[in-house]
Amino acid sequence: MSGRLDRRAVLGGLTALAGCDRLKPAEAKAATQVSPPPPPLKSLVPFRIGTCVQAAQMADPVWAALATQNCNQLTPEWEMKMEYIVGDDGRLRFDRGDAIFDFARRNGISLYGTTLVWYVQKPKWFEQLPPDRASFGQAYDTYIRKVMQRYQGAVGWDVVNEAVSEDGKGWRESLWAERLGDLDHMVRAFKVARETDPETVLFLNDYNLENMPEKLDTFQKLLDRLLSAGAPVGGIGTQCHIAADLAPGVYTKTLETLARFGLPIHVSELDVSLVRSEKKFASPEARRVAQSAVFTEAAHAFSALPMAQQFAFTLWGLRDSDSWLHSENAQDSPSAFDAEGQANPAAGALAKGFGWKG
Repeated sequence: MSGRLDRRAVLGGLTALAGCDRLKPAEAKAATQVSPPPPPLKSLVPFRIGTCVQAAQMADPVWAALATQNCNQLTPEWEMKMEYIVGDDGRLRFDRGDAIFDFARRNGISLYGTTLVWYVQKPKWFEQLPPDRASFGQAYDTYIRKVMQRYQGAVGWDVVNEAVSEDGKGWRESLWAERLGDLDHMVRAFKVARETDPETVLFLNDYNLENMPEKLDTFQKLLDRLLSAGAPVGGIGTQCHIAADLAPGVYTKTLETLARFGLPIHVSELDVSLVRSEKKFASPEARRVAQSAVFTEAAHAFSALPMAQQFAFTLWGLRDSDSWLHSENAQDSPSAFDAEGQANPAAGALAKGFGWKG
């Protein structure tokens, strides 16, 4: 694709990424300074900038200010997932999802729904249903319809999430596959979703597509199978939970590969871990330089897609303190902003990838 950015150039002439361990601390520290602060991210691009949210965060004025200044799309991190919505008695709980939807509407922000079908979530109520395909299928369809009708107007949905196995060799086993068929439960979900909301964009979403070639290949084959079976898949979601040592060019090549389907692409859950890297870095500053290069390549590669395929670019946590990675390891800093809402080097790196010249 024309306009490809060489991440080595992003390092500002310091060294190639492979040589980051040899950076002098003073050079690396200077390279990570955020001065001047970047402008609001949503102001830099024609596509939506998103982030995830849990309902409790909306009462935090620092988070609310960051979100409304930088983002024009919100994805509920947990409270629109089946695990939260479906009670043991089958009753549906919409309180927190409603609060998020209301916050989004009041602030002129689009809502993105995740996720309707996910292998890892199998509520007790569904497990206890009669095993016959007709009864189970009716309950499955009804759930999808009720959730989508509740949040009519969402710009997109992860209809099927993480369908490819961890090792990338096949598809996940799940309650849904067991009761309704490996491929059939996915085709069915997409068809019911399309019938329920003809306007929203329906996504197949997965992760580790950047660093596992076999998984990327299996994902593409699954997408081909779904489309051939008549599933109205309208977009491709790539989560992009990646680390600071991702090799230059890998991210760009992955997006180019996915773009060949001609469908809108959603970078749906981007974060770049500082501590999950296999590479050894000479200093924290050098690690930050490498992380910034990954963020810049991600932003540039997405911006280089045809405009019709730029669905949205979503950060999975605006602040380090909001991130699931930070909760697992307090030393990690995978987000654009720190706990106080000040710009991390990642924020400037993203802005530069989006074309900011500051």
